[in-house]
Amino acid sequence: MIIGIGARRGVSSQEVLDAIENALDVAGRNISDVRMLSSAKLKADEEGLHEAANILGIEIRFIDHDELNKYDAPSQSQAKRFGLKGVAEPSALALSDNKKLILRKKVYGRVTIAIAE
Repeated sequence: MIIGIGARRGVSSQEVLDAIENALDVAGRNISDVRMLSSAKLKADEEGLHEAANILGIEIRFIDHDELNKYDAPSQSQAKRFGLKGVAEPSALALSDNKKLILRKKVYGRVTIAIAE
């Protein structure tokens, strides 16, 4: 399972960890089910995302914008202002095996989470 993450600038690792925990609770899944974290290339410099991935011991990948735009995000997204259809949902779908969202994007404060398998 892949967790796609969208985040506001300067988000902390604790905000990311809390959002992931809440999303997994809603989905009825465990952190041990997570194969990878993903986000948009424009978030590659966000320390909080890198720190959260390190704390969890799960790889995070940052997906090119052209790749993200291949996936239709079923939810409205603020990412349109960056020329993206979305961040959390498309980044989760891009790396997932079945290309199926098991949790549509949910906003937790300054972090947005979607889960795909």
